[in-house]
Amino acid sequence: MIPTAAAPVTRMAAEIREQPSALRRTLDALLPLEPAVAELAARTRQVLFIARGSSDAAALYGRYLCEVAAGRLSTPASPSVATRYRRRLDLDGVLAVALSQSGRTEEIVETLGWAADCGASTIAITNDGDSPLAAAAGLALVTQAGPERAVPATKSYTTQLAALVVLGLGLGADPALRGELARVPDAVARAVESDVDRLVSALSDVDGLVVSGRGFAASTAWELSLKVRETCGIDASGLSYADLLHGPIAVAGARVPALLVAADSGPVLAGVLAVAERLRALGVPVHSIGGGPELAAVADVALPGSDLPERLAPLALVVPGQLAAEALARRLGLDPDDPAGLAKVTQTDEEPA
Repeated sequence: MIPTAAAPVTRMAAEIREQPSALRRTLDALLPLEPAVAELAARTRQVLFIARGSSDAAALYGRYLCEVAAGRLSTPASPSVATRYRRRLDLDGVLAVALSQSGRTEEIVETLGWAADCGASTIAITNDGDSPLAAAAGLALVTQAGPERAVPATKSYTTQLAALVVLGLGLGADPALRGELARVPDAVARAVESDVDRLVSALSDVDGLVVSGRGFAASTAWELSLKVRETCGIDASGLSYADLLHGPIAVAGARVPALLVAADSGPVLAGVLAVAERLRALGVPVHSIGGGPELAAVADVALPGSDLPERLAPLALVVPGQLAAEALARRLGLDPDDPAGLAKVTQTDEEPA
């Protein structure tokens, strides 16, 4: 839903609406760098992702792209190994990929430098080409989101996902992915028009929220749970539905609904449908983004996804959730641009005086 003239237009809402053009600029800038990514990748066997916050959700998407689309083992880094324990590892044959929209989170910059010192090849994905992170990397994939003034990441997040697709192509993913990428900005433009009023109403008086998906869409669930927590102050858990079934499903209930996210097709969709049915049998309100007509049929409130293939669906799936989080924050009397206790650039550790 685009805010009407009667609704307050927040920076977050404006930046959500900028995503189609930000994605076009980013793809134009980064697709020519695919050969440079391939050159670095030729010297490596596996990928190590370094990130925090929304960038960590993007990195989860990157891991699925690397493993499912490019056949490369990938793992998340534990930055404290570098920054607190200062333990050297043998990273020969590793491609370390650090993600930070600002490129100025010291922990991420330090960890990428540590990875290089341990023998890794390095790539930075950042929205600031003049940042310390870009300077520290062997190759910088600089997204073209433009300045992002709202604290919650929106356009910087989706442009990170686009950069990760370019990374996947450089790592050897199916070249058809490049052609499919051309459809993404238009799919996101359609998602920006989503009417989220019913979902906002459904979530305006809850005690918590479970956001769940699996596979490529697990990253969307993780990111949307973060958006709801930071903008709305609602205790939202982002989980793979496989993890949800291993115990956390017990937290869901009449006042803790579930929001399920899924591509309209793919090997995990049947599992999402089964989880939706199980939740409904437990008396849990079930809402959905994507999942095609099958998931919509079992959801209390259903928002359409996109016709993008599963491996690209997260670039559009996240958008209705962003819109809902922004509108829900306003419904609750909160400022989505400036959530309490948060800053645009987060430093993980403050050194003692």
